Amino acid sequence: MNGLSRTKIFSSLPPSCANRSKINPAFTCTLSSLYPMRRLFETRFPAQFWLMFAGMLISTIGASMIWPFLMIYVSERLNMPLTVSAGLLTINSVCGLISSFIAGPVIDRLGRKWVMAISLLLNGLGYLLMSRAETYPAFVLLMILQGSANPLYRVGADAMMADLIPPEKRVDGYSLMRLSNNVGVAIGPAVGGLIASVSYQFAFYGAAAGLAIYGLLIAFLARETLPQTGNEAADLPQKSERFGGYGRVLRDQPYMTFLLAFIFTQLSASIMWVLLSVYAKTHYGVTERLYGLIPMTNALMVVFFQIPVTMLTRRFSPLPVLALGGLLYGLGVGSVAFGAGFWGFWLSMVVMTLGELVLVPTSSTYAANLAPADMRGRYMSLYGLTWNVAAGIGPVAGGFLNDWFSPQAIWYGGGLCGIFSALLFIFFWLRRPAAKIAEERLTSP
Repeated sequence: MNGLSRTKIFSSLPPSCANRSKINPAFTCTLSSLYPMRRLFETRFPAQFWLMFAGMLISTIGASMIWPFLMIYVSERLNMPLTVSAGLLTINSVCGLISSFIAGPVIDRLGRKWVMAISLLLNGLGYLLMSRAETYPAFVLLMILQGSANPLYRVGADAMMADLIPPEKRVDGYSLMRLSNNVGVAIGPAVGGLIASVSYQFAFYGAAAGLAIYGLLIAFLARETLPQTGNEAADLPQKSERFGGYGRVLRDQPYMTFLLAFIFTQLSASIMWVLLSVYAKTHYGVTERLYGLIPMTNALMVVFFQIPVTMLTRRFSPLPVLALGGLLYGLGVGSVAFGAGFWGFWLSMVVMTLGELVLVPTSSTYAANLAPADMRGRYMSLYGLTWNVAAGIGPVAGGFLNDWFSPQAIWYGGGLCGIFSALLFIFFWLRRPAAKIAEERLTSP
């Protein structure tokens, strides 16, 4: 169903409880859960936001046809210990760390559009070449390519979103973008699991095509959103500060304490997303075709429940909400150690996804609102960098726990990371004045 049809359906719903009382009560109870989504789709966003929404859907369908199964593919191709295979993601993440630091100043000075388009096209090329890779050095080179290119899109898109959408609408904008992403994830892994069970090569082709299409949409249809005042101001810190202007960000205590806690949540998530497919297939015989239903469940939960959950969580102070999300991440990832097959792993993903529903839009909005207009590229660069840090440490640490202790030790470690992040969020919330300053900045005009 296209966006116009969906909007017509939502706009036809009765606007008040008095009107709803004229309809069958059971039916109105079902419709009432759609009211937050109706309000969200009625919120006015610029046309370019919807271009990004559509591009995200296309590229995610393609990319998610392969990424849930990537560690299975690499492990089977290389036939090496899990620590070595997972170490490829560390290489990817180190390159991402370097690229993230470069991306912020570049995007603040030169703009968002072409950096995003180039990043998407290079990532598509990486997946295309990966379908032919057979040796460890070949995978290393491709991880360097994709690790260097990926942060450029992410930082540019976060900055472009903040440029396009005023602060009071950002939580809605980020929720809608996650909706697009997760519709893609609901489709991609299920299709990719079927294709990968026959030929991984075609799954890689699908990933490359999805990313290339989005890159071309940005190149030919998007406009540059770099604020003129922000562009001029962005030159000033670089003349007076070292580290490419990042000194100002690093001195922002509320922001840096938020990132510290968020990294531990990302560690928990990276272990789950990267290693669960290998663990499930190796130890319990869960095939790619069946495993594809697990990330699909995650995506469908986000599609149907993200907006109502966001409408609820936005009423509360952000740091306690982030703490609840971190706790659910820890419980979901830790519970994998007690699963013994598909349904146990499926339930663990459900619990972790509850944490994702609570945490991710809140964290994105929290980071965007703390970022000054002339520093958005740098702020969002460090925010995106948390995933690179986590993906560089988490999977290889999980591989080490698997190879030296036991497979279940992977999930004990991942669960503890999530729980520790929750404790850090609570600590920073209780510790005044840092948390108070952050919240004042979020509510200031």
